[in-house]
Amino acid sequence: MYKVVTKQALFKRLFLYFLPLVLIGVLIGAPFVLLFFGALTLLIWHYHQLYRLSDWLLNQRSFNPPEGEGAWEQIFEGIYHLQHRNRKKRNELADLIRRFREGAEAVPDAVVVLQFDLSIVWCNQLALKVLGLQWPTDHGQRLDNLVRDPKFVKYMQNKRFDEPLELDMALSGEQILEFRVMPYAETQLMVVVRDITRLKQLEQMRKDFVANVSHELRTPLTVVTGYLEMMEADNMPPPAMWSKAHHTMIEQCKRMDSLVNQLLSLSRIEGARKQDKDKPINAPAMLKLIETEALSLNQDKYHEIIFNIDSELDVKGSPDELRSAFSNLVFNAIHYTKPNGRIEVNWVEKDEVPYFSVVDNGDGIAPEHIHRLTERFYRVDKARSRKTGGSGLGLAITKHVLSRHDSMLRISSEVGKGSCFSFTLPKSKRVSK
Repeated sequence: MYKVVTKQALFKRLFLYFLPLVLIGVLIGAPFVLLFFGALTLLIWHYHQLYRLSDWLLNQRSFNPPEGEGAWEQIFEGIYHLQHRNRKKRNELADLIRRFREGAEAVPDAVVVLQFDLSIVWCNQLALKVLGLQWPTDHGQRLDNLVRDPKFVKYMQNKRFDEPLELDMALSGEQILEFRVMPYAETQLMVVVRDITRLKQLEQMRKDFVANVSHELRTPLTVVTGYLEMMEADNMPPPAMWSKAHHTMIEQCKRMDSLVNQLLSLSRIEGARKQDKDKPINAPAMLKLIETEALSLNQDKYHEIIFNIDSELDVKGSPDELRSAFSNLVFNAIHYTKPNGRIEVNWVEKDEVPYFSVVDNGDGIAPEHIHRLTERFYRVDKARSRKTGGSGLGLAITKHVLSRHDSMLRISSEVGKGSCFSFTLPKSKRVSK
């Protein structure tokens, strides 16, 4: 156990060291000579111990100090205990910093720690990806010099952080980031950056959905209401007008009924589906029926429709849902391909998995529209969609059906040359014969 050297102990050691020298010096008649040599020897010994201490401090080859002698033993031992305590505190601090960094890395947001002058102290890995920072190259750099958007620079310089800042970024395409800044420690700021692109897209989709549903229902209701207002009990329109009005109202009511049914169908299939309820499906027979319906629908279009069907390719799944996916893609091609066009429908085995595709030589779709085609009510050409009677829900339903069958819709198109809508089903969905 470490013992503290007291003044009394030091005086006692000096007394016991010089007392024999004085006594011997008195006996030989030269006390001052012996005291001088004793003090000189003690001084040389202390300087030697100081040298050992200095050499250890400057050239630490070992964590432990050298072995001490006499009073220096307590000094070296005290330094050792001090080193041990400091080392323990450093380890605790390093462990605390490590846990903080691990926690910051686990946060699903980008985190940047700044000094008050906006110089970067530390950032997590997600900040490198989201903000395009480089570590440790950007350590000490001002964040407003690296994120050069004028809105961000003004926001950081005004130091009014009560409200978050939403910023459109172009580092990885269309991206919207939310910046939140809060005081951190005494002289630092913490910037938390969250990617809210998906939230904004969902918000916009919700607004579009409400607006589109309102619009789609308003038009038929306006037509029906207008005709009903013209028909008074004692003043019915002429038979010719009534026949036209009756036919129009029936069409509009069917349109509303179809829209409501599609919305209900979409709502029903958006949830998870139990795979153990899959049933064997005679897909070739189903596609033969769809071919008959397509030829009937194509009477006024005069398209060349070719069905390539593997008669042995059966699958497992939900018959109603897969029929909806097949027919939506085929009927869309008929509706949106110009008259006298060519449509090819394929149901074959490709790379040992079931493969379905609908290829047409229509007008094609511009790249900026492709990623939004499966949104509800989204239309590339709204006027043309109304003319064809489309509701804008077919591809949204197809997307969810395929998702429930562990698949996804692939769309490739080139303006002026045509489009290809395709998907594959997992190998596990195939029914062996």
